[in-house]
Amino acid sequence: MCMSHNNVIVPDEQAEGDSGKEKLPEKATGRNLERNQTQQGTHPHMGDYMLCRQQSSITVNYENPWTIPNLLCMCRILLAPFLGYLIIQQNFDVSLALFTLAGATDLLDGYIARRWPTQKSALGSALDPLADKILISVLYVSLTYAELIPAPLTALVILRDIGLIAAVFWVRYKTVPPPVTFSKFFNPCYTTAQLKPTLFSKVNTAIQLLLVAASLAAPVFQYTDSVLLQCLWYVTAVTTAASGYSYWHYGRKTVQVLNNRSQ
Repeated sequence: MCMSHNNVIVPDEQAEGDSGKEKLPEKATGRNLERNQTQQGTHPHMGDYMLCRQQSSITVNYENPWTIPNLLCMCRILLAPFLGYLIIQQNFDVSLALFTLAGATDLLDGYIARRWPTQKSALGSALDPLADKILISVLYVSLTYAELIPAPLTALVILRDIGLIAAVFWVRYKTVPPPVTFSKFFNPCYTTAQLKPTLFSKVNTAIQLLLVAASLAAPVFQYTDSVLLQCLWYVTAVTTAASGYSYWHYGRKTVQVLNNRSQ
């Protein structure tokens, strides 16, 4: 036989066995079971829960990338291939004038970032040296083609720059919170780390640019065979090697992580 209770049909044996027990609502019992499973780490969605907790503990930093220093850096990058073309065509007068303009933008963006804190950005700390490296690499290749800078020196400069750029991409990959997507990786508003160039690197960049200026001016002022110019080649080679070693030596000290993924 069966007995009816609140329009629910249950067997007599179950009704008699459970008559002395306090019944809990089915939903309440489910919540208790889920809570117990979560506490014991056996809940089927425990992995998703812990992943969300881990991602929520990561600090996310956003900033405005459209600052005047960053725009000036972009102008230098866009100017690099045009300068290289002029050098290959041996238009050294125009090339020297445009290179002087590019150098002025380099000084100006640094001054603006220091003078107005709102114009300083983590993106700029990477974009400024990147613009310098792109400009220098294009100019060194062009000047080597024009036989104004020796090929071994150009190879040394480019190899060091390739290594530094690869290191920047690696730092970016390691500091972007998962999942790392293409849009998140290249999003200029999404800041994860700030670069700190070494003293050797700053000195080396200045000497490399000085050699470019001297090499561009050499055919204009007729001193392409100058001994001083050749001495500057060796000084540039030594500072380039020292700069690359300084980044390897100081390692993590040249990067300030702005989130805690890698910690």
